[in-house]
Amino acid sequence: MAWSHPVPQITDAERRERLARLQATLSEKGLGGVLLGSTESLRYFTGLVWHQSERLVGALVTPNSVTFIAPGFEESRVESLPHLPGDIAVWQEDESSAALVASLMSAGGKLALDDSLPLFVYHQLAGVFGQDRLVDGGRLLREMRIRKSKAEIALIEYAMGLTLEAHRRAHAFIKPGVKASEVVRYIDQQHKALGASGSSFCIVSFGIATSLPHGADGEQIYQPGDVVLVDTGCRLDGYHSDLTRTYVMEEPTQEFATAWAIEREAEQAVFDAAKLGATCGSLDDAARKVLAKHGLGPDYVLPGLPHRAGHGLGLEIHEEPYVVRGNATVLEPGMCFSNEPMIVYPRRFGIRLEDHIHMTETGPKWFTEPSKGPAEPFA
Repeated sequence: MAWSHPVPQITDAERRERLARLQATLSEKGLGGVLLGSTESLRYFTGLVWHQSERLVGALVTPNSVTFIAPGFEESRVESLPHLPGDIAVWQEDESSAALVASLMSAGGKLALDDSLPLFVYHQLAGVFGQDRLVDGGRLLREMRIRKSKAEIALIEYAMGLTLEAHRRAHAFIKPGVKASEVVRYIDQQHKALGASGSSFCIVSFGIATSLPHGADGEQIYQPGDVVLVDTGCRLDGYHSDLTRTYVMEEPTQEFATAWAIEREAEQAVFDAAKLGATCGSLDDAARKVLAKHGLGPDYVLPGLPHRAGHGLGLEIHEEPYVVRGNATVLEPGMCFSNEPMIVYPRRFGIRLEDHIHMTETGPKWFTEPSKGPAEPFA
């Protein structure tokens, strides 16, 4: 599909720069290579997009080379897909992909592993390399991916704008008697109409179901007075958007209006705590302090906040940095993360206001402006 958006896609030049940094890091750490699986790290460094299966497809990156690994019958398919230049090494169906990887490594060199590789790949590699030559490459890869470039931030920001507009249209679409599944389909259609490939996910909950953070099974039908929670997103050049709005369509009850105001206060407290040099854990602490002040919680006790206050976002919808108690990761420019200190009132309702933040050279900035009020979900 032709690219028709006003923001550019990630260029091969940027991927080459990422790859050069990765190779320099391998040299600095004395590692013989890193094996990328069919994961978002493969896409990040090489541009190759491949869905994981029982057959290993990936790339072996050494300090001096990039070699794509593929089954023999998939070689032509890999060749046809966008990716940075590199040799393609193939293994046949009766051969060991782990042995192929070993043959491409220097003798005795240690191999770092993409932490999203499946366990069966690890066991095959351990059988050939021995466990002592295999090391966890997750920290190495994620340390590089955690700070987003200007191009990545522009893609996320534009995707957020598409999803915010899909939210606006869904808000106008919801009427008494509408099914949650109909709203889900409508949001997918609107994401497509706005130029995305559709919704990457969508949760629509009414009434008591809003107290379940990730929604309820079965159909729901909107009735006047129901609390509405809509959480959805799309992908643009692989980068995610993710926004939640919780509101009522009529005049809010005093109970809901009070609870909504506490949720918005907690969301703002996370933003205000997001200073350069602050730890991710301190942002979660800031949200819980607000809730405790209003008699909610403490900790993960309900009514209150049952999960972390946020998560990183990029090529994965949940990635580092995680806004969770005890996380000592220090906020730096380029980091992007959600702000969603949900309040759950069991068997009554839940309120999640989710907007995302990216850290600039001068501090935090919203990707989208927070909700205005309990019956006004848009700024």
